[in-house]
Amino acid sequence: MSTTADPPEVTTPGPMSRRQVLEAMSGLMMGIFVAILASTVVANALPRIVSELGGSQASYTWVVTTELLAMTATVPLWGKLSDLYNKKLLIQISLALFVVGSLVAGFAGNIDVLIASRVAQGIGGGGLTALAQVIMAAIVSPRELGKFSGIFGGVFAVGTVAGPLIGGVLVDTSWLGWRWCFFLGVPFAVTAILLLQRTLDLPTVKRDVKVDYLGAFLIMAGVSTLLIWSSLAGQEFAWGSWQTAVLVTAGLVVLALAVFVESRVREPILPLGLFRNRTVTLTTVASFLVGVAMFGGTVFLSQYFQLALGKSPTVAGLMSLPMILGLMVSSTVSGQLISRTGRWKSHLLLGALLMAAGLGLLGTIDAHTSVVVLGTFMLVLGVGVGMLMQNLVLVAQNDVPAHDLGAATSALSFFRSLGGSIGVSALGAVLANRVTALITEGLGPLPAGDGGSGKVPDLATLPAPVAAVIREAYGTATSDLFLIAAPIALLVVVAVAFLKHLPLKTQSGLERLADEEPAVR
Repeated sequence: MSTTADPPEVTTPGPMSRRQVLEAMSGLMMGIFVAILASTVVANALPRIVSELGGSQASYTWVVTTELLAMTATVPLWGKLSDLYNKKLLIQISLALFVVGSLVAGFAGNIDVLIASRVAQGIGGGGLTALAQVIMAAIVSPRELGKFSGIFGGVFAVGTVAGPLIGGVLVDTSWLGWRWCFFLGVPFAVTAILLLQRTLDLPTVKRDVKVDYLGAFLIMAGVSTLLIWSSLAGQEFAWGSWQTAVLVTAGLVVLALAVFVESRVREPILPLGLFRNRTVTLTTVASFLVGVAMFGGTVFLSQYFQLALGKSPTVAGLMSLPMILGLMVSSTVSGQLISRTGRWKSHLLLGALLMAAGLGLLGTIDAHTSVVVLGTFMLVLGVGVGMLMQNLVLVAQNDVPAHDLGAATSALSFFRSLGGSIGVSALGAVLANRVTALITEGLGPLPAGDGGSGKVPDLATLPAPVAAVIREAYGTATSDLFLIAAPIALLVVVAVAFLKHLPLKTQSGLERLADEEPAVR
């Protein structure tokens, strides 16, 4: 049985003025912008990067998956640490890790070093993912948080728009090149650290407890084992092989041990009691499914633009605009409406329906889909995601005690990232197998470098007939991914439909914590 921790001693500098809140938000938004930019700036550059470093289709997936895996595995720990220690210092540390990872990636001489550097970026990204939203909830009430979540979504969209565009231009500019995709985020991260140092003023929370590092290790080890399995199965070994049996069994056993440990320590990394709350459970399920469906499907769109449609990295970045603009506008407008009216469920339900519809429509694309049609489908998807993703966090934060804000927020971020990691890994394996099968069907087995053997092809070096078959293969295989993602997205609709509409609280997390502590004592 778990025991209740001693009440924390809270030393607070007093309520923050609106100006102080806005200044602090500027630093948080800069941090989020850094995380998004670093993730998206390589999107259109990855085919070139992987090709130049001699990587395979599996390497392409690993460059994306490694960062997601590191971020996913560390989010719960960051979230729990935020409930126990100085949030300002923690978010600055996460930004510093991001800087280190970016510099190593920029100087990488081979694909292995690049993949390793993504671990540091992922750990830093895990801190930013958890801490930015925890700090926002601490200084702003749920009722007002809607509009800030909308702005957060807008920053997410701007970073997502700017990243691929900047990355495409850098790759296409001979005197810069893809390495600047990683160097670019460094000054932004340093600026964010300085902004937060100057503007963020949070209370110091002191608790006479020890962090459950054993539980954190077991969670990270179990999740990592399952994600490694989902990344390698179907490529390095068969889904039904002994390797699958070993990795899945090991992952599940370690996670079972993690649950055992978490149920008995004073300060669990993921408090199991949180999931007795219906709102937390349903928003967690929805966040996980959003990660699987959206991230798993859309991460390969840039590859589709370049390898199926034959576009340059710069043009591929421009082709992402409809989805990102839809996300930015719907997130901002939806957030403002939620703060104004206090009603949120209709926004989540409509967003879930539009996300499923957008993924279903993208399941009809091929190597000949027109830009206008493709842009329309992506716009529908973007509008849906903008109305849904950030508001799920808002709803969960509104229905938990203030002292559990960090754990609840990190739980949602953890399961969304976990879903994204599983989606990218599993759908990446599906894409690689499908592409290989279609190319073999069209041309027969090909030597390495001609689009076979799992290599990411350079279409400019291939004969026109061979390039045409490869384009058709990537077009068909990418549409198959969305046909898998769409039914998963429909399950999000079900989860959101069962959420109970609760009024949004009008106190910030710090104010709620101050009210809760006397009752605890």
